[in-house]
Amino acid sequence: MIGNKQPKIFYGYIVVAASFLIYMVMWGTYYTFGIFFEPLLAEFGWTRAMTSGAFSLTFVILGLSGVVIGKLTDRFGPRVVVTACGLFLGLGYLLMSQVSIIWQLYLFYGVIIGFGISGGFIPLVSTVARWFVKRRGMMTGIAVSGLGIGTLVMSPLANWLISTYGWRNSYMIIGIANLVLIILAAQFLRYGPGQMGQLPYGENESEEKRSLQTSGLSLQGVIHSRQFWMLGAALFCFGLSLGAIMVHIAPHAIALGISTAGAAVILAVIGGLNTGGRVTMGITGDRIGNKLAFIISIALISVALFWVLAAKESWMLYLFAVLFGFGYGGIVALVSPVIAEQFGLRAHGVIMGFIMLGATFGNGIGPVVAGHIFDITGSYNLAFLIFAILSVIGLMLMLLLKSTGREGEANEPKRST
Repeated sequence: MIGNKQPKIFYGYIVVAASFLIYMVMWGTYYTFGIFFEPLLAEFGWTRAMTSGAFSLTFVILGLSGVVIGKLTDRFGPRVVVTACGLFLGLGYLLMSQVSIIWQLYLFYGVIIGFGISGGFIPLVSTVARWFVKRRGMMTGIAVSGLGIGTLVMSPLANWLISTYGWRNSYMIIGIANLVLIILAAQFLRYGPGQMGQLPYGENESEEKRSLQTSGLSLQGVIHSRQFWMLGAALFCFGLSLGAIMVHIAPHAIALGISTAGAAVILAVIGGLNTGGRVTMGITGDRIGNKLAFIISIALISVALFWVLAAKESWMLYLFAVLFGFGYGGIVALVSPVIAEQFGLRAHGVIMGFIMLGATFGNGIGPVVAGHIFDITGSYNLAFLIFAILSVIGLMLMLLLKSTGREGEANEPKRST
């Protein structure tokens, strides 16, 4: 039973810290694929579209498994789910060190790592949302900023590892790091404040009887709403550009004459500004509204994508990385609070899993489209133009999105657990 006094140490902060570390390791190592891209091409002679397809497959698997992962998190809690996904992720990287033919790349990276990475978003942001009523945007931003820090650190580190030990040994090191760090950090996750005899941060005594687990709408209550589909479509437009940029911006920079180390720095800048965007826009969302902050983030992505069309020098690509990274960070930090505001927390995990299908399928399609366009035209410019236009469409969808005003409603029957 929840007492009247909160313990001195609010466990929600430990959940945020553990989530930060998991994000940093999971996504930081995952986005090193662009650094491994050229060594794989050089050794096996695969086309860019063919090689990108494995990265795209991870997002298809992520999207399909994300719905199941969200439901499993709602039922069993994040500790079990993230631990299992950490095992798959570490195993996938270890197997990548042995890849020799294309079907192994698709199985090891596309399927096994794809399933493992599915534990690196919905279980964590959904859990953080349950621990905080006030400061939800800020705490979500701090937790997911681990992704930006991971990209900032891991891309240059992967480039150094490859140049020192070769790409195969580098994948072994990455696999071991994922197994140890993710599984260890997952043991500190707790599904909600009730497990620790606490209230969510910012929930007052008059709201104590309001269960965050059952307040809001069920999946059946939102799946036919216009807001559900508009938000999913906006995230699809964002996902297209995200997947393409994270895989192809480094090869694009190298094609423009920038060194491999310089290309890794561009990814690192995206990671660093990604971190700033997550924290800054998370706090901004608490102050001006999560939807408005989300719109600002998409606008920055759109500007960045049009800018990269004209970017021919290193400083121009670094500026692109600043704009894209900051906007990208804001979107990732704000999507969970926006969903919570729109639909409540009763089935937050599974609702988010369905809505994020848009982003994950976009992430899956984007790299293959960009790689195919390069294979045909010898340039990424047409791909970047298409993604820039689609990003503007996503921005328009968010501008037209109206609030359901449903957060906190508990007028539907309780679900069994």
